[in-house]
Amino acid sequence: MVAAGSVSHPPAAHAQAAPSSPESKEPPRLALLLGNRDYPNGEDLPPIHKNVRDLRSALERRGFNCTEGLDLDRASSRETIERFAQQVRQAPADATVLFYFSGHGAQIDAENLLVGARQWPKARADVLSNGSLKLSQDVISLLPRRPQGLTMAVVDACRTSLKSMLNEDGLNQVEAPEGTLIAFATGAGRPAISPAVETVSTFYTASLVKILNTASDEISFSDLFQLVKIDVQHTMLNHPVPLLRQFAQTPFIAENLQVRRHLAWQTASDASASPAQRFGGADEAGDFENLESALWPTDVLRLAGEFLKRHPQSKLAGSALVARTGATQAAKLLQRNDVRLYRSAFRLEGLPAERQSDLLKAGRGDKDAAMRLGRHWHERADMADLPSMGRFEGWMQYAAALGNGIAAYELALFYRRIGQPHPAATFEARARALGYTPPPSLDNTRK
Repeated sequence: MVAAGSVSHPPAAHAQAAPSSPESKEPPRLALLLGNRDYPNGEDLPPIHKNVRDLRSALERRGFNCTEGLDLDRASSRETIERFAQQVRQAPADATVLFYFSGHGAQIDAENLLVGARQWPKARADVLSNGSLKLSQDVISLLPRRPQGLTMAVVDACRTSLKSMLNEDGLNQVEAPEGTLIAFATGAGRPAISPAVETVSTFYTASLVKILNTASDEISFSDLFQLVKIDVQHTMLNHPVPLLRQFAQTPFIAENLQVRRHLAWQTASDASASPAQRFGGADEAGDFENLESALWPTDVLRLAGEFLKRHPQSKLAGSALVARTGATQAAKLLQRNDVRLYRSAFRLEGLPAERQSDLLKAGRGDKDAAMRLGRHWHERADMADLPSMGRFEGWMQYAAALGNGIAAYELALFYRRIGQPHPAATFEARARALGYTPPPSLDNTRK
């Protein structure tokens, strides 16, 4: 066990193994794990050290070079992150990077806070802010922007009791920078519950460790987090304690990835392996290719179901499950009267390469890809270009229906600018219901 208030770096031999082995094929994998259990006035979080231990073990099996810090105050946490960011800057631009925080979280003036150790999480706003990391400023902005890499920021921010969940907000919705995936243990605006014993992990980290340890090597990191979301929901909705079922968590994911990287950490000896070895035969490979290329949610749903029925033991069954789950939601939402988006919008023709990737994701229920498509059509249109403006509205309505509060708020501002107060009020209310609080500077643009 690492002593409280300390930082642990991997032994030198292990630290060099993954990044610089002559057999290395894939760029290095780097992880920083911060866990704060030590909080005053009965707000301590007993499972946090177990969270960090278990996650570190699972990540190291996936080829990550891990650094951990336990019970660090804000200053020590900031120093640790700065050292980690320097390590990332020295790594190849396509390295895989993961930041993890488990402890108390809070939101003040739309800013997400990761509360430092020994800081009372119910202190006055100014005291709490001074004793906490700001997720955007002290974590996301410090890590180098790497569009062709993979950066993941995972926040398992907890509450110690169900009573405190009734009146306290959770974290604010965020937008992931290019090349980044951000995951919260529960939905924006919703807190997560922590067990009161040190031998039981939090629900989210337990599922993350479980999926890391059991998922197929062929699953992508993007699909990994979707599978964790599914597992958390299933675990809590079927929990024997009724109150936990009532407060079941729905993890939040904001994704803007340009690369797909599998869980398996590949070495040069893997380079000669045939891609066909991912599949049990030509039929399976062809069925998965058809699923991967489908755009319209109804088609994705059908093909995913057929794939799972025909190939239940496939190494890519988890990816098909993710596609089916997302497409199920997407297909239902596209039938709603308040989402004016039609099959003609799901066409690759005329879209730049990065938006074509978003179109594939949007057909699988990706709320952030849908918002980026909406912005694309808004940027290329003026008010006289009614078809493009219609696409903008449709994609933003779809993104909001999928749970994107930022898209809902941008749509509210658009309606306000063109003098439509009723839809503006509707989508502003929806944004806030989805857990998005606009920053004060943005909110002040309201008329």
